[in-house]
Amino acid sequence: MKVPITITVNGKKHEAEVEARTLLVHFLREDLRLTGTHIGCDTSGCGACTVLLDGKALKSCTMLAVQADGHEVITIEGMATNGTLHPIQEGFHQKHGLQCGFCTPGMVMTAADLLSKNPNPDDHQIREALEGNFCRCTGYHNIVESVKYAANAMSE
Repeated sequence: MKVPITITVNGKKHEAEVEARTLLVHFLREDLRLTGTHIGCDTSGCGACTVLLDGKALKSCTMLAVQADGHEVITIEGMATNGTLHPIQEGFHQKHGLQCGFCTPGMVMTAADLLSKNPNPDDHQIREALEGNFCRCTGYHNIVESVKYAANAMSE
């Protein structure tokens, strides 16, 4: 059964008809071709699919696309502005917060949620906010440094 939905993604309104069982992550990747949102586990354990829904971090493999009807979604593709990296993205670049990059979009989106609520988090608060996002390459130290870099840049 197809259901009509209207979702604003990265500032652009999208009207579509989706199967009622379509996950938001699949709608973003397959219908809108926004492949920066990764699928890592399909069980909400890894955080690779994290997006912002109305400004709050959400693992998009846990939500149906029809549930996002009428809401605003920001994906990793919506973070940069006119080709300029968002300070969080810049932090990951400057502080080497990524290796393979698979987890990075989810980490960036989770960090965006954290910094919207707490513009000056300490290491413990950053680690606590990111605890639902798994990185299989790093020891998280540089990811924490990346978020601190972003917090500093965003406060200037």
